[in-house]
Amino acid sequence: MSGLLPKSIPHVWAPPVKCQGIKTKLVGFISRNIAWDGAGRWVEPFLGSGVVLFNLLPERCLACDTNTHIIRLYQDVQNGAVTPRDVRDFLTAAGAELARHGADYYYAVRRQFNEEGGSLRLLFLNRSCFNGVMRFNSKGDFNVPFGHKPARFSKAYVTKITNQVAKTVEAMKGRDWTFKAQDWHTTLSQIEKDDFVYLDPPYVGRHTDYYNRWAKEDAETLAREAHQLPCGVALSMWKENRYRENDHLAASWADYAWRSFNHFYHVGPTEDLRSQMTEVLAIRHGSDAEPEAEPVLLKPVPTARRRVATSPSPAQLGFVLHDRARSSRSRRNTRRQSLTPRPTGVS
Repeated sequence: MSGLLPKSIPHVWAPPVKCQGIKTKLVGFISRNIAWDGAGRWVEPFLGSGVVLFNLLPERCLACDTNTHIIRLYQDVQNGAVTPRDVRDFLTAAGAELARHGADYYYAVRRQFNEEGGSLRLLFLNRSCFNGVMRFNSKGDFNVPFGHKPARFSKAYVTKITNQVAKTVEAMKGRDWTFKAQDWHTTLSQIEKDDFVYLDPPYVGRHTDYYNRWAKEDAETLAREAHQLPCGVALSMWKENRYRENDHLAASWADYAWRSFNHFYHVGPTEDLRSQMTEVLAIRHGSDAEPEAEPVLLKPVPTARRRVATSPSPAQLGFVLHDRARSSRSRRNTRRQSLTPRPTGVS
């Protein structure tokens, strides 16, 4: 069997969910530095946005998170309960209400989501809240304030999100992927020797928890349990920024191979979470690919030679703009969550 990893991913795409710490910029770095034959399952106990999974495209995976709302969204997309058309219709209608009523409408949807849930409402809140932050309080309620952009859901923006959902459907098709809402202890207890475990836990010492409390003790326990696993393991963790260094890495992961990557985070509530960061991918020895060579500086190609016409992929064709086969309004209403009624007192 030819190995799944390492491999190059020329075009990384972002799934429909935004989270602080999303690994969009690191996917190519991760895929080039891990060695795995793909015989078992790709296992993520901390799925988050799912950007690594959706770009690596293993044949089998176990994708888990304690955030039941994200897991339910991907389950709904996988089983057809939420379709790209549902997303388009919901965000178009909700966006129009947001443009008319602003914060009042946002907070009405947030209240309804916290009472009833709903994958479409999650997408709406995730894309209209402050700084794209995914955060829940101790009661499990989404508590991020309004992002102060009533006109957020332009036609182009709704198209972009709809196409992300369409590409998510395409990625899942024909693959044996299981999404579960469960804690990481349970997930690690289900590991088999041919699996590969990719760990992307909340970053200890950076106050980026989005669903559960995560303390230094949790990070240390995770490291101990990960070291007992019978398969390949890799961990994403911050190493340092201009403010401080992470001593947890040296204390708990010094026996792994470290690969470093410098980048900026642009999603986060405070400036120190959006500054330049050195990330480490800590990989169990034997599962680390050959180190990447130093980049070769090539001479610039003349502009005329660099202009190559390319045909857009189906996901880029604008799923929303060319959908002529609309279903009836009654059918759409049975397939999606109803929109929140207009806030009381707003005409």
